[in-house]
Amino acid sequence: MFQQIIEYSFLGNTLWAYLACILFFGAAYFAIRLFRRLILKRLKLWADRTATTLDDFLVKIIQSIALPLAYFGVLYLCLNTLKVNPLFKKMLDIAGTAVLTFFTARLISALVAHAFSVYWTKRGKDLLLERSLKGILKVAMLIIWSLAVIFFLDNLGFKISAVIAGLGIGGVAVALAAQAILGDLFSYFAILFDRPFEVGDFIITGEYLGTVEHIGIKTTRIRSLSGEQLIFSNTDLTNSRVRNYKRMDRRRVAFKLGVTYQTSLEQSKLIPGIIEKIIKEVSDTVFDRAHFFSYGDFSLVYEVVYYVIGSDYNKYMDIQQEINFAIKEEFEKRNIEFAYPTQTLYLSKETK
Repeated sequence: MFQQIIEYSFLGNTLWAYLACILFFGAAYFAIRLFRRLILKRLKLWADRTATTLDDFLVKIIQSIALPLAYFGVLYLCLNTLKVNPLFKKMLDIAGTAVLTFFTARLISALVAHAFSVYWTKRGKDLLLERSLKGILKVAMLIIWSLAVIFFLDNLGFKISAVIAGLGIGGVAVALAAQAILGDLFSYFAILFDRPFEVGDFIITGEYLGTVEHIGIKTTRIRSLSGEQLIFSNTDLTNSRVRNYKRMDRRRVAFKLGVTYQTSLEQSKLIPGIIEKIIKEVSDTVFDRAHFFSYGDFSLVYEVVYYVIGSDYNKYMDIQQEINFAIKEEFEKRNIEFAYPTQTLYLSKETK
């Protein structure tokens, strides 16, 4: 009697086939739930205790993508063990392709978003960079989901090659018409990832100089020392030689001073040592050299070279001012006179 019942056929399948399908689905469903309650819960607690973000990302992927995909995969496999109507079978395959495409696109999108997040964190969580990365992320998401739709339609049998070819020709036409805009866009990506300068840096390009205020998709804005805003296309900046003073570790300073020809030899020999001692006593400086450089038109010329630690211009000027005051003070103590432009006229009286 039992044998007859389980072998009873309904809609092309025996009751035993239906029962096996249900038992398999129930066992797989129970296993997934057990994994979620026991293993995934512990993994989540472990990830919360660690300082890294990779484990949190992996737990999130398992929870939001792997588990839903596993539920659908179990259902898909169970239904495929049964003999079903060809139309239903086709609809099931379409649903399977759609779900697989959807979760694959979600996985790729999550990986790209996580990569951007890690890059932003390593860059110090800069708010301006975050805004730029969000704009790039939207473009990346659009590309990913567009490719997913194309893949899905292609698997359904739609002839999309002609559409893609048309889009390619149209893309070439648009690219030719917007070469300057696209060039600035690619230059923006170069500035963003290569980081030749950032917002707040003081740069010089050509005859223009100022502080970077904004880096946009097409233009970069610089505030000049005189107050006006200078606007450059990104391509102009990437094609130019840019001097970035913000990243200067130390500033080399070279200056000359002149003393009168009436300065004695003994005093002249003391001057390099005097200047060296003064510079070494000033904080955030590194003395390099001080030499009697040359005989000038109206002075004995000394050349001095030292370094200021840091890139702040105001700090450099404060240090130079302090050095100048100290040199003048020491020279006055030793009666060493600074030279200034002079001319000596010799007049001769001719007798007739």
